[in-house]
Amino acid sequence: MDAYKQWHTENPVVFNSEQNVYFSQCTKNKTLSINELLKITSDLAVEDFNQRGMSREKMLENNFMILVSRNSFHFHKMPVENQHITVSTWEEKNEPLQFIRAYEIKDTRTEEKLVSGLSSWLLVSAKERKLLPVKLFNLRQPVEYESEHECLKLMKIPEKENMEFIGEHKIGFSDLDANGHTNNSRYAAFLFDALPQEFQNKNFKDFRINYSKEAMIGETVKLYAAFEENKITVVGKTDSVSFESELYF
Repeated sequence: MDAYKQWHTENPVVFNSEQNVYFSQCTKNKTLSINELLKITSDLAVEDFNQRGMSREKMLENNFMILVSRNSFHFHKMPVENQHITVSTWEEKNEPLQFIRAYEIKDTRTEEKLVSGLSSWLLVSAKERKLLPVKLFNLRQPVEYESEHECLKLMKIPEKENMEFIGEHKIGFSDLDANGHTNNSRYAAFLFDALPQEFQNKNFKDFRINYSKEAMIGETVKLYAAFEENKITVVGKTDSVSFESELYF
């Protein structure tokens, strides 16, 4: 295939994007890194809205911002370097304070399912930075579609007792995105950089991450972990919890 296509299908409205998995997006094991997966999926959600007339500029004109709150992904088979993939995303019926969005990644040529995912997003007033009920979002009709999901549920991730300190990261300029926030994908990079080497190379089956409080530029995120038989819980903290995550293997 010579060109990468993007298109919408209807009933439900699904946004599809063909992409290549590039060298710079992969770990030393030649598989797509989880922080790059977070970039791809959140960028696709933004582009879905953009192509449907809900650009970031349009949002700001209406005093809206939509910020990712939680992510959950199940890895059927992690995408690898130079693989041609089709990433699809669609909205599902929202909760009172959270938009719900699903994802699916397939091999474009074989249609083999690679990744299934869910995310939740918060509606925030751009000027006041206050949480809003999603019923106030009036730039498109409410979504009623619901489906079954193969990833873990979006839910609170409890902090474990006796978690051990595994590393820290000081938030710098390159961690920020166009909103002036620490980009959601960066927290996964902090997490993996802090893990002991024997866990960095694991073939993980599931990943969940919840964002609690944004880490600001100049702050240091301290990372703590609890290691169980088939799961690692990692929490990042500044003066309070910044994020909570789970990795299953």
